[in-house]
Amino acid sequence: MKYRKLGRTDLNVSEICLGTMTWGEQNTQAEGHEQMDYALGEGVNFFDTAEMYAVPPRAETQGATETIIGHWFKERGNRDKVILATKVAGASPMNWLRDGEVGTKQTKAQIIEAVDKSLARLQTDYIDLYQLHWPDRPMALFGGKPGGAYRHIEGDIRPIDEILEALDSIVKAGKVRHIGLSNESAWGTMSFLHHSESKNLPRVQSIQNAYNLLNRLFETDQAEIAHREQVGLLAYSPLAQGYLSGKYQKGALPKGSRKQLFNRLQRYEGPAVEGIIDQYLAVAQKHGLDPSQMANQFCTTRDFVTSNIIGATTMEQLKLAISSKDIPWTEELEEDVNNVHYSCPNPCP
Repeated sequence: MKYRKLGRTDLNVSEICLGTMTWGEQNTQAEGHEQMDYALGEGVNFFDTAEMYAVPPRAETQGATETIIGHWFKERGNRDKVILATKVAGASPMNWLRDGEVGTKQTKAQIIEAVDKSLARLQTDYIDLYQLHWPDRPMALFGGKPGGAYRHIEGDIRPIDEILEALDSIVKAGKVRHIGLSNESAWGTMSFLHHSESKNLPRVQSIQNAYNLLNRLFETDQAEIAHREQVGLLAYSPLAQGYLSGKYQKGALPKGSRKQLFNRLQRYEGPAVEGIIDQYLAVAQKHGLDPSQMANQFCTTRDFVTSNIIGATTMEQLKLAISSKDIPWTEELEEDVNNVHYSCPNPCP
């Protein structure tokens, strides 16, 4: 396992990060503990979760994932072995995360409430990386934008300096070591950096956005920010929610899969997508690779990626995902992958 610096911090995180969002819904506590035991044994020292998890988000399972991690920390006594990341929700109508049954917003009061609840569930007194799960302003998020184009949406915008001041209060209180962004734009990232530097507020150290063979939008402008500002990408959905494994091709619907259970994966569907996935599957076959390992290693080998967030519902999937780091990424493989990309760039932004 290789390790990379998290932003400008003194933390070295593994190139593979363990995603956890299925624990408490598709996975039991025992299965979550087994995954953490295995991942840590393989050198994965970076775990990512969120107050909203498990997914899909609903009142009955909210906080279940953090609770499972907290029980593991207590049973194993190994909190110091893990660099732990979690997230606070942005603006949403979800009224089950906060006291008083109000929708979520990134106000100071809500951020303090959220971090205190996460700390209690996680059974720890500090969080290494606290991320804003999505912006607290109107945006078209989580797919559906043709070509990934920006679309202006009117609505209230919470001032970024106010959000940073709220985060500063929990950093100074020792509850959080570092902060990060998620599902954020280039403008948003640079705005956070501007306010942090001009007002001596906490600096964002990472950005967690979707990135995979079907969605390489991060490369267009945010990759430069990652390099020049050391705000590296924590890549989520490296398998495009399983589509790049090929398991949904030709209308297949594997029993127990997220698509079969929840019918929530429309971000990776569209008129051109199946043909593009077929081409990536052919590239994997040409090089004698498992397609999911190829898709994972593509993300891991990008020089603007700090860590690739993998997820699994079975131990077989987890072992396959972690072992992807050992696949040689050759010039020929890079060329073949890019040729598919250039034929139909970013069909699933």
